[in-house]
Amino acid sequence: MLGGPSALPFGIAPTGFTRLMQTEGETAGAGAAGAAGIPFTLSTLGTTSIEGVRAANPHGRNWFQLYVMRQREISFALAERAAAAGFDTLMFTVDTPVAGARLRDKRNGFSIPPQLTLRTIADAIPRPWWWFDFLTTPKLEFASLTSTGGTVGELLDSAMDPSIGFADLDAIREIWPGKLVVKGVQNVEDAKRLAGLGVDGIVLSNHGGRQLDRAPVPFHLLPRVVREVGADVEVMVDTGIMNGADVVAACALGARFTLIGRAYLYGLMAGGRAGVDRTIQILTEQVERTMKLLQVTSIAELEPRHVTQLARLVPLDGARA
Repeated sequence: MLGGPSALPFGIAPTGFTRLMQTEGETAGAGAAGAAGIPFTLSTLGTTSIEGVRAANPHGRNWFQLYVMRQREISFALAERAAAAGFDTLMFTVDTPVAGARLRDKRNGFSIPPQLTLRTIADAIPRPWWWFDFLTTPKLEFASLTSTGGTVGELLDSAMDPSIGFADLDAIREIWPGKLVVKGVQNVEDAKRLAGLGVDGIVLSNHGGRQLDRAPVPFHLLPRVVREVGADVEVMVDTGIMNGADVVAACALGARFTLIGRAYLYGLMAGGRAGVDRTIQILTEQVERTMKLLQVTSIAELEPRHVTQLARLVPLDGARA
């Protein structure tokens, strides 16, 4: 898919602040992805450099997720660095023109770099390993951005350009030699227009529900989008992939690929690189078991009849979906 192989029907999604979860951060994710033969995606808000990810996954498929910023030269320079490092796919992300409310971040005082508040200290006192890790490892900061102070919402609002549009694809194409994917598509009309503009793929995603919690559910959009543009672009799903059965369900409804974010981070938090390896192993076993129970021997045999979609516990009519 997207011009290259993947040993499994899922890859690792771009996640920001990854070293906040565990010191190894993107290095663990990229290394585990390379060992498993699946793509790894580095976020613009990642905490490991483009070159660091390349070093961790020198022979595997690396993708780069790009935010378009008010200072366009910053975004363009990052894309050029990713191309020079051999990344084969660019994910042009459109679901973050401004920051979502992120109420939990505000309530918890979450910022980059992290601030040591009384609450943070109280939480960390019974966890001496956290103190050791925090005090003995490199400073947590964005690897691709020089301005990192303040809350995540403040950073996004100050950096991102809410005026991006379809015309920006032309500028990206001029500097990006590889596959071009638009991430954050949330309706059929945009999917059709992007297909007409010749992008290689689209990712149905609502940013994990953290931007707008009432945004469409990508899994529910999937059948309609595949019917309209599936022959012209590769349709992928990001958001809500928490079990291998979710991967199988998405593929059955026509997705060419899926991306895991939170599931990968849970493994990273639990055990660093070994935890990410274990996450991939668990999801693989779940994919294989689900397919065996459905009595199919390949992804190509999966069809919509293998899935029942639910909306508020009411089955969706596949003909109307």
